[in-house]
Amino acid sequence: MNDAFSRRELFKLAAAPLIRASTLSAQPASAHLKAGTAKIDITPDRPRLCASGDKPDPPAAYARLHSRVLTLFDGARRIVFVNYDLNCLDVATPILRERVERELGIPPPYLVLLATHNHQGPIQIAASNFDYGRELAEKIFGAIHEAITDEDGPVDLLFGQGYAYLTRTQRSYPPDYELQVLKVMRGGRVAALLFNYPTHPQLGPRKVYGASHPGFAMEELEEKVPGAVAIYADACGGNQYTLAPEGTTDFLAACKARGHQQAQAALEIANGKLEEIGGPIESRLELIDLPLDDPIPYHRALELARDVPMKAGLRPFPDPLRDTNWIRQLVRHYKESIPFPKRISECVCTDEEFLVKQLSTPRKYPCRFVEVLGAQLGRLTLVAIQGEPLAQIGMRIKEVLRQRGPAMVFGYFAEHNLYIPTRENVRLDLYQAQALRVQYTCPVGWSLDVEEEMLKGALTVVGAKPWMDPREQKSYPLRRG
Repeated sequence: MNDAFSRRELFKLAAAPLIRASTLSAQPASAHLKAGTAKIDITPDRPRLCASGDKPDPPAAYARLHSRVLTLFDGARRIVFVNYDLNCLDVATPILRERVERELGIPPPYLVLLATHNHQGPIQIAASNFDYGRELAEKIFGAIHEAITDEDGPVDLLFGQGYAYLTRTQRSYPPDYELQVLKVMRGGRVAALLFNYPTHPQLGPRKVYGASHPGFAMEELEEKVPGAVAIYADACGGNQYTLAPEGTTDFLAACKARGHQQAQAALEIANGKLEEIGGPIESRLELIDLPLDDPIPYHRALELARDVPMKAGLRPFPDPLRDTNWIRQLVRHYKESIPFPKRISECVCTDEEFLVKQLSTPRKYPCRFVEVLGAQLGRLTLVAIQGEPLAQIGMRIKEVLRQRGPAMVFGYFAEHNLYIPTRENVRLDLYQAQALRVQYTCPVGWSLDVEEEMLKGALTVVGAKPWMDPREQKSYPLRRG
């Protein structure tokens, strides 16, 4: 079966249209919801390469790694939220999607896979960790089944947001400090707190496994709210970083302190004035096809290739030659007259994170960019974007959506953390814009239009559209006295 066809057909058949805000206003304030939760340990039992570049040996941990699950069932549809103390899910994603659909009847649009983006756990794009990814899929499937078995009601959903000044931007403004919380009440008690924040996590001590500062935040919330499962996931924070204070020597204490700050901020929101969202569940999953730039001229490609080993082939992480994969691909396209890709959807991503025309072994749900999941939980519009969208993209999406009601926006959805840059980031050719080439072997970079098309595409998934481009706005004569 053709990869592109199977994925597009999936989205058509498995995802019903979203309930629009106008329709929701006629719905009861709260549907008869049930909720279930689960929490499992996913800490490796042997040395494995981490996203930080460390390989803990012995496999000690300053904080255990976990995956947490929240299920919501409205009597007709069930949506599943899964987080994990990892930078991304990768290998486990297509396995989980197929099995959860086959055995539990839950299609991919209702399986919301969210990362904390912790770099101190195994990185699944390393071939030596592929077996861990398969083990992870097995464990998470068990946790989902456990959460479904745990479902009970009645459930009330409450949403709120506030601010936490924990992160720093990387030459990109304005910064996003918003922390969002979905509070799940079951039988009058807190069953779960699903919360997000737009940042790369602050690391703890090196050369050991650990959950970074969000891990400590979740553990603290679970201690302070007995019986609740605290589920953190990253928002759009591809260019924002929570760092240890300058001069830090005790990185464990600093990581715990930052986790405490995040937990306190989340708890303050959860205990404050919240908006009841209630209502039925709808979700859909779509592929947003983003534009690529033209290739650099051939003479420039040959200049770049002068000191590059051109017969090295495609080198995976953590091989130091990985950074020059794209140059080898660039020259190859020119020499062999291979058409350069114009849109990101022309490529499929391998488990090693190579962008290729097709997989050597077809799979039901191959990885293509950029997936956007859009859900309605009653009055709440929830968006989850694949990859690492920059903070300003997330802010622009929230700015539009919150005009019609509460909105919760996540990044780091599903598999592979491809940065989604802003126009300015592409113009300056900063690290996030370069990642498409340097990390994913693409012979061309992003088009300057990537931000606008990402914004339009993500909003379209939930039945919204960007505000008018000011360049298209008609001017009016000045008012005369």
